[in-house]
Order: sequence, then C-alpha cells, then structure tokens
Amino acid sequence: MNTALISAQKSKQLFPQTAGMVSYTYRQSFAKDVAKTLDTLKTLGINDIEFSNLFGRKATDIRALLDERGQKCSSFGVSYADAQNKTAEVAQNAKTLGANYVRVAWIMQKPPFTIDDAKKAVEIFNKIGKQLKNDFGLTFCYHNHGYEYVKYEDETLMDFIIQNTNPDYVSFELDILWAFFPGQDPADWLKKYPKRYKLMHLKDLRKGIVGNDSGGTSVENDVALGTGQLDIPAILKAANNSSIVHFYIEDESPSYTKQVPQTLTYLKNLKK
Repeated sequence: MNTALISAQKSKQLFPQTAGMVSYTYRQSFAKDVAKTLDTLKTLGINDIEFSNLFGRKATDIRALLDERGQKCSSFGVSYADAQNKTAEVAQNAKTLGANYVRVAWIMQKPPFTIDDAKKAVEIFNKIGKQLKNDFGLTFCYHNHGYEYVKYEDETLMDFIIQNTNPDYVSFELDILWAFFPGQDPADWLKKYPKRYKLMHLKDLRKGIVGNDSGGTSVENDVALGTGQLDIPAILKAANNSSIVHFYIEDESPSYTKQVPQTLTYLKNLKK
C-alpha cells in the first residue's frame, strides 16, 4: 500500500492516533511484573502510559524499562495527600519518568462534596500547580470523579473549580465516564472549557446502569468503547477542537484483557 493511500485513509479516521493506557487498567499485571506488562502493551501498539502507581519500584527503574522499549510515561498520577505534602518528591518522580503532567484523581474526604471542599481544592490546586510549573516545569491536572457535578448556584461545583483555578497553573483531565455517570455530557464540558482540558480517560459505561453523584460504581460496569452508553464519536469530535494532548484508555473491569483490544479496534475504525 502506498504512502499517499495510507495518508488518505488516516485522514478519514476520527481517531487516527493510537491511544495511551492508564496503568490502573493493568494494575494486577504491573504489580507482578512491570517489564512483561510493558511488553504486552507494546504488542498492542501502546507506547504512551499514564502511571498512577510505581508498583513498588523506583521511578528510575520504570524509566529504564520504558526507554528499552521505546515507550514513554507522559502523565504521573498521585494521591491528593502526596501532591500536597510531598510535592517536590512527586515532581522528581514525574521528571524521572519523563512525564509532563502530574495528576490527582480524588479529593473528597467524605460525602457529600460541598462548596467549602471546592474552595479548599481551588486554593490547594493553585498552590501545587504554581510550584510544579515554576520549580519543575510540570503541569498539574485534576481528574473529575463524578461527585463534583452537584449543583451550585446556576452551575456546578466543577464549574466553580475550573473557573476559580489559575489556568497558568491548573489544567484538567476529563474522565468521560465520570462526567457522564452523574448526568453530564462530556462533549459539552469540552466545548464549554476548550482550553482547560489537557488529558482524557477513554472509557464506557455498561448499558442499563443508572448513575449518581457518588463517584463510584462497580468495576464490572466498565465496558469496551462503543458497547456502552457514551457517545464516543461526539466526545472525540469535541476533543479534536479542544486542548487535549493525551488520550488514555482506562478499563477497570476484570475483563480488560478482552475489552482493551476491542476498544482499540473500535477507535481505529471510527470515521469522521
């Protein structure tokens, strides 16, 4: 097949790139053998990884394994506590891994999530983000988890967080399932804040599951993209007009070894 034909075919694809992977999808495998798990991802054509755990290894060890395979870690996920209390250590690990982003995915201490929680988060996010950017050249991202979409005034607490954090220091990772679960349209959020989202978690919710604002559902409700409730094409079209830099597949289901290849095939076959 000639180069021009390949290029023409790719130009018709809605998602011509290969998505990255969140390490949490392969958490049990990574815990047993990081090298073999990276080999598995390499076989699937996946070279961009968001590590949300070092799996008992040193960042230098994981970086060496990545380099050997021509893979990269573009984002490093850490706990809210570590982001606040071990900012320099977190940053050094992120830099060692080769990441450009540091991500936090859960901030609620106990339900419900309130305006006071959101105000505190804004203060802390701005502080962490400023230190990461100015001292280490890293971008801080907050990953939504569903409970932030409760109503506040005429909008939501998620709006409050986005509007009151400094865009120079704070960006966001859109987890599309955790936007959809409490009744939101992920595409609408990308259209509303096209410059604030840098990362995305690609995942789908089993048909028939009714969401809420708890921030939790059974891991078995994660299904292969295109087989669930989310309008993936509409979300990707909106993402193409946003500031998203990295897309990561996340599949928390026990069936991930079967579902990840299905998701990759689905994404490859999507047309504009």
